[in-house]
Amino acid sequence: MSDAARDNLIDDGRDADGKVPLVVRFSRKIQSGWKGTVIFLPYSWLLLFFLFPFAIVLKISFAEALIASPPFSSLMEWTDEGVLTLRIVIDNFLYIFEDDLYINTYLNSVKISTISTVLCLLIGYPIAYGIVRSPPTTRNILLFMIILPFWTSFLLRVYAWMGLLADQGTINNFLISIGLIDSPIRMLYTEFAVYIGIVYTYLPFMVLPLYANMEKLDNTLNEAAADLGARPVGTFISITLPLTIPGIVAGGLLVFIPATGEYVIPDLLGGGNVTMIGRVLYSEFHSNHDWPVAAAVAIALLVLLVAPMMLYQHYQAKQAEAR
Repeated sequence: MSDAARDNLIDDGRDADGKVPLVVRFSRKIQSGWKGTVIFLPYSWLLLFFLFPFAIVLKISFAEALIASPPFSSLMEWTDEGVLTLRIVIDNFLYIFEDDLYINTYLNSVKISTISTVLCLLIGYPIAYGIVRSPPTTRNILLFMIILPFWTSFLLRVYAWMGLLADQGTINNFLISIGLIDSPIRMLYTEFAVYIGIVYTYLPFMVLPLYANMEKLDNTLNEAAADLGARPVGTFISITLPLTIPGIVAGGLLVFIPATGEYVIPDLLGGGNVTMIGRVLYSEFHSNHDWPVAAAVAIALLVLLVAPMMLYQHYQAKQAEAR
């Protein structure tokens, strides 16, 4: 056997006789097993906590409301002749698209979440850019301040805003004390308060993806543009902004999707005056006890939110292939 062939066998884990030692085979099995485990765990988590609950809600959405426990009919039943029958009711989906309440509520939820996402972007972009441009020691402190609100209960933070925005709250009392207003301004239980609560709550979800994206940018591109005579505004529009679009999209999705289905903030800060789809779902489940209609609303909301994301990912994949 030539020296080159012997070297190839050694690189492949074989000995001089062409056999694979037991230790090498055992280590390869362990490595392949770990790869399978690493892939299996996230898919199991997705199956258990997303697909399985989704299947249950989807099943309920095709059922019929009953005054019983559970308050919906079964999809599959055995007849007296021993035949398995399948009964699917699509009236729940037709009902939510025929009733103006659900359409207007969904449009209002999309409007509030869209405006809140834009506000988070306008506030969060300069914050993320400032953190990236700050010295390393200051940068860690600023990132800590962004993450710090998560150490406090979400519900307590919303209740704190109720105290700030109330007619006799901190903000109105301060404005009256300095003479800017004579009577309290109505802020709590308005759409304004809902915007404040959503922007405050979800602002970190916009800042962190933007920071992660901006940190990877090559500053020499900005320096080269400046050497070629580009002004700071032109450099930002032509170089920085296009390169940060992935961070903008990621942050926008992290804010828009949960804000659309938000329930606690509109309920506490809106006081029932601001109707969003999350409150309608709660009313259908707990007040009206119409689980099939509530499940149909949830399925329709999920489809309307996921469909644009899938279209965007398909468009991004096509662009990547074109490159």
